[in-house]
Amino acid sequence: MSSKRNINKVLLPIVVASVAATTAAQTPAPAADGLEEVKVTALRQPFRGNVPLEELPQAVKILDSELLQTIGVTKLDDVLDLASGIARQNTFGGLWDAFAIRGFAGDENTPTGYLVNGFSNGRGFSGRRDSSNIERVEVLKGPGSALFGRGEPGGTINIVTKKPQFDHEGSLEVAAGRFDTYRVAGDYTGPISNSLAFRINGAWEDSNGFRDGVTFEKLSVTLLLWRIGDATVVNYELEIVQQEAPFDRGVVAPGGILGSVPITRFLGEPGDGVTEVDATGHQLYVQHEFNNDWSLLVGAGFRESEFTGFSSDPELVGGRQPFYATGTTLSRQRRFRDYKTEDVSVRGELSGRVEAGTLTHNLLMGVDYYNFEQDQVQTRFRPTLANPYAINVFAPVYGQTRTPGPFVNSLEEQEAFGVYLQDQIDLSEQWKVLVGLRYDDFEQTITNRASNVAVTQSDTATSPRLGVVYEATDNASFYASYSKGFRPNSGFDFAGVSFEPEFSKSYEIGAKLSSADKRLNATIAIYQGDKSNILTADPINAGFSISAGEARSRGLEFDFTGELAEDLNLNLSYAYTDAKVTKSALDPNFGLSLPAGSRLINIPRNQVNALLVQGFNWGTAKLTAGVGITHISERLGETGVPSFVLPAYTLVNLLGSWSPNEKLKISVDVDNLFDEEYYASSYARLWVAPGMPRSYTVRAQLKF
Repeated sequence: MSSKRNINKVLLPIVVASVAATTAAQTPAPAADGLEEVKVTALRQPFRGNVPLEELPQAVKILDSELLQTIGVTKLDDVLDLASGIARQNTFGGLWDAFAIRGFAGDENTPTGYLVNGFSNGRGFSGRRDSSNIERVEVLKGPGSALFGRGEPGGTINIVTKKPQFDHEGSLEVAAGRFDTYRVAGDYTGPISNSLAFRINGAWEDSNGFRDGVTFEKLSVTLLLWRIGDATVVNYELEIVQQEAPFDRGVVAPGGILGSVPITRFLGEPGDGVTEVDATGHQLYVQHEFNNDWSLLVGAGFRESEFTGFSSDPELVGGRQPFYATGTTLSRQRRFRDYKTEDVSVRGELSGRVEAGTLTHNLLMGVDYYNFEQDQVQTRFRPTLANPYAINVFAPVYGQTRTPGPFVNSLEEQEAFGVYLQDQIDLSEQWKVLVGLRYDDFEQTITNRASNVAVTQSDTATSPRLGVVYEATDNASFYASYSKGFRPNSGFDFAGVSFEPEFSKSYEIGAKLSSADKRLNATIAIYQGDKSNILTADPINAGFSISAGEARSRGLEFDFTGELAEDLNLNLSYAYTDAKVTKSALDPNFGLSLPAGSRLINIPRNQVNALLVQGFNWGTAKLTAGVGITHISERLGETGVPSFVLPAYTLVNLLGSWSPNEKLKISVDVDNLFDEEYYASSYARLWVAPGMPRSYTVRAQLKF
């Protein structure tokens, strides 16, 4: 495959530069080589100010690097399974990350948005997120539009990357597993001088996968470098991603029934080759501490991505698809996609504390700007009954081809400016009130280059946020919050008028509890989110959409982490989610009826995840053994088709490790122990993503 390139070719363009991010607590100490050693012990995160997470009026779940190492996950969706209320969505042929938080997924035709160190990272086509440079994942539940802007009401994911350290540290990990899966990951950090440190990490993975003829290959490299002065931190991060995999829409359900077609069956064309994803991202941010109370954070990010390749996808429209009648012959479209994106974002943020009489104001003031361009060229062959480009799903014969013709040739440009202000006021030691407001000015232009027609829209939005926290004791606090948000819609209606943005309202009440020694921690939350102006099919003008849909999600979430006994740790989460349409409409893709009360796709009403890990001492060696259980209830598998549901499933995973010393660790993981056949997500009866059968992985990690 072409991604088996000389890695030096990837690394040569990297220019060593000094950079910036967050302020840090610094501890100078004499070093053996005579340099003053600086240990980075704390980092301030963007959009956070100086308010601890536990004092915010919202549910927050932190998934740290120790937990990720314990369970050996390498993909973002496996990480997010450990948090309540996050459901897997259509991953566009397995080539990007897609998930819903509290029932809302956003635009199903683009990757799900998330933040990396506070910068937007979900726009564009950067492939599946790798865990090799993740320090921790912050799951910030509830609406973040009053700070982050332009988001979903369910919550925000912020990935915090590993930072350079002023101690020499490194690790090398090799892994091998079922389906000819091999992985190599490395991480090394250390000082260049007493004021300059670097970190480089990355991973390479190759797998034949469990799907017939479907292979996966990925290279991810991250280079970091930073400089620390008396009051200033400068941090630069470069990320390079290369990924190759066939475009794979999954399996089909004859007569709406899953299971008759093996989950290993590939229904595309091997001759289409792989879809290539190439992405390069830069982050540069500077933080300056004026004094113990006030700091300034200024940063910029730039990311470009490219998504290119052929695919053969099952046709979904009934008049072109004989499979709905025969259950055997599957017609397919053949497409070629060449997508490119550029994403520029700039942000400045001032945070500090003001004492005013008996009140303490924790202030956060910021401005941000982004410019996003998405260039899409797509050609398509579409089947007819006379020219079906078909395959027998029970006895496939590969080797066909069709020449796709012009279909999409467009350029979308988005530009936005925002300003936000938040004040968390300490009324007393027990009562705290949060007030926030954000203003956004948004402009979007979509140019159809085939017809030379451009449509432009501009809009403004104000997103308020209000919350209250009552700290009853040192170990129990209660909170309530309300927020409004918005997310721009893409495209235009029959009259050529751009769609109004989606608007949302969210309500949440909850409690945060801990034991006296802080070894046990739990959060429970009850919430409701409402969205309006969701795109639906135009009932008068076929083939066009209008922004008239409405939906609501209500639910309860519970997250628990703690050390139950010596070296016995439990991570437990549960979510009940009731997400449904609240205003009758038509499905925007196929015009199917969506009565009020219809469920939202891929959202389970109940989901449970439990991970129990026990550590043992065996002489000088350290052993761990653990079991994980995941239960997902049934989900709607196709919008507008209430009879098609993905069945519930329960997975059992085992993990174990042996560390003869502090440098070496050997791990063995078994996923889906009982080899349960399950379906992780779906878009339609003919695009269903099957889950991984029983698999195992053996890993060896050496620290130096």
